[in-house]
Amino acid sequence: MKNVKKHSQDSENRKQQDLEINKSDATDQLMTTDQGLKINDDNNSLKAGERGPSLLEDFILREKITHFDHERIPERIVHARGSAAHGYFQVYESMEKYTKAGFLQDPSIKTPVFTRFSTVAGSRGSTDLARDIRGFAVKFYTEQGNYDLVGNNVPVFFIQDAMKFPDLVHAVKPEPNNEMPQAASAHDTFWDFISLMPETMHTIMWVMSDRAIPRSLRMMEGFGVHTFRFINKNNESHFVKFHWKPKLGTHAVVWDEAQKISGKNSDFHRQDLWEAIENGDYPEWELGVQIIPEADEHKFEFDLLDPTKIVPEETVPITIIGKMVLNRNPDNFFAETEQVAFHPGHIVPGIDFTNDPLLQGRLFSYTDTQLSRLGSPNFHEIPINRTIAPMFNNQRDGHMRQEINVGRISYHPNSLGGGCPFQAKIDEGGFTSFNERIDAQKVRDRSESFSDHFSQATLFFNSQTQTEKNHIINALRFELGKLETPAIQNRMLGLLSQIDKTLAEKVAQGLGLKVPSSPDKPMNHGVGADADQHKYEPKKVTQSLKSSDALSMLKNKTLSKTIATRQVAFICSEGVDRAAINGMKAALEKEGASIKIIAPHLGTIKTSDGSEIKVDQSFLIASSVLFDAVYIPDGKNTKFLNSNSVVIEFINEAYKHCKVIGADKSEIFIKTNFNEKLDAEQGIILNADSQDKTFRISFIDAMGEHRFWNREEEV
Repeated sequence: MKNVKKHSQDSENRKQQDLEINKSDATDQLMTTDQGLKINDDNNSLKAGERGPSLLEDFILREKITHFDHERIPERIVHARGSAAHGYFQVYESMEKYTKAGFLQDPSIKTPVFTRFSTVAGSRGSTDLARDIRGFAVKFYTEQGNYDLVGNNVPVFFIQDAMKFPDLVHAVKPEPNNEMPQAASAHDTFWDFISLMPETMHTIMWVMSDRAIPRSLRMMEGFGVHTFRFINKNNESHFVKFHWKPKLGTHAVVWDEAQKISGKNSDFHRQDLWEAIENGDYPEWELGVQIIPEADEHKFEFDLLDPTKIVPEETVPITIIGKMVLNRNPDNFFAETEQVAFHPGHIVPGIDFTNDPLLQGRLFSYTDTQLSRLGSPNFHEIPINRTIAPMFNNQRDGHMRQEINVGRISYHPNSLGGGCPFQAKIDEGGFTSFNERIDAQKVRDRSESFSDHFSQATLFFNSQTQTEKNHIINALRFELGKLETPAIQNRMLGLLSQIDKTLAEKVAQGLGLKVPSSPDKPMNHGVGADADQHKYEPKKVTQSLKSSDALSMLKNKTLSKTIATRQVAFICSEGVDRAAINGMKAALEKEGASIKIIAPHLGTIKTSDGSEIKVDQSFLIASSVLFDAVYIPDGKNTKFLNSNSVVIEFINEAYKHCKVIGADKSEIFIKTNFNEKLDAEQGIILNADSQDKTFRISFIDAMGEHRFWNREEEV
């Protein structure tokens, strides 16, 4: 196990600095006002007599209260709940054939990054385990300026045009009449919008899949969503799609787990990321790109600029070009995670935009929201947002300006300042937009090539294993079952029937409804009031690719067999076998897993040899949903454990969620719900008296399968 031993020297030095800062033997540690005035009494306000009124002249009190009153800033409209970390990016080999972006040239250079993960719909105080898309944004501090790769953990988006973004967010947020439900899409306004916008159906399949409830932020993919451009030194353009691939593979929890984790630990993902980095188990992702020549733009069965479409990996393979390692937690959540400002318009020479209509709207929206949230056009001067590249321009003043610009020149062109700052030539790194030829009339319109809303949704559903299909069906039953308006349920069933008839029928069965013979026509979908509605009706397109293993979390090659950083609960009580604990603990930690001793009470428990062992969590604190596997060691504790209702509930729940369960004795399972199903084929690993080593290997191998889905019932 890496744990503390793997901590970098930088991390150890930082901890030592924290200790030094907390010492009070230095004069600069004396309490002061914001102006540096040393404070003699920070406990009592200035009064007219001991029991008299407070005095207005108490400037120390006024400063302290005023700052406190203004500590909060508006939370993000979306992506409000987030967690983040520092790290670095390193390219594997030069990408100069495709792009002149400096940070993609030299494999020896580590570019600093700050990466923020987030849910979308919930407020800052909502749960980490909401069924939701996750934001995945990376700020690269490059020598050419900051580059922000702003994406999500799914590769497509609900809508095609930014004009509909406010409507989408208004629909998914808590309903304005009662501010409910929080961080949940299972309500009428969201599905009302979705049922009237067929272009959302591909993304709906992703959100109803297990991708929307990841096991860990460290175990989810990231995508740039949009199609961008790479530009090389010869001004040649290639289209590019960005993909982050986690080294630990892609994994999820099941919906029942997600709901229970929200009650047990709503900071589950935050804590998991923080503790992994503190333990030296640094999360890693590889950056992959799909590169498409300019000449191939129109060679696909979909529009390359449509943000509701993917480019299947079977059509354009992903090329892995570098890695990102997150190795340092923020020092201050507000100053860094909360104040960081991402923007898809923060690009560097060698990367450029396309005419994706959703991307074009985002280029305006991000700046506008930062002005509101951070209160000033000077948000780029907040430390977490500062570029490491030299900054020279004629921008001045504004709220909270940090830069102290000298001299009298703040305009261009000028002669009094010698012409400085000069415009940069292209060969000096000056940014120029790609010289794309455009010859068109101004219209409020949408290309007919954007009118296929179902074929890739069908591709996604067909690509899933039966287990994953079952989860999608149950997710839709849950979401649509929460609705109060039958007409919305019927519209959704009509749209689902365009994706897959069996899918629609199974969802309808769970709702006690019938699938409509044909879907309702969309209401002015993608058109103005005076436009030809028929022209814009969704088209049924049959794509040549019928299935893609890359779209399945259980099929694709990123499903890692590693058990590194996985959490294992050791269920113990007085009289537990010390040798059994030590043997399994050593075997698991060698593979990078982490174990926790769970017992009836905190403190210590006595083992069978009379020694004591520290308890990590009591049954009151612990829950099976917070662990990846369960092990019950041998010893005199067996009789107590198999008669304890809390223990039996813990084990039953682990079984329900398809997790690996190992035990030295089968007697522990006498009162469980699965006592007649003690089968290694279903992830129940039992020990034979003289085969401890074989047992441990079998347990670890079973954990490498992550879940035993054959326990689940068919829907």
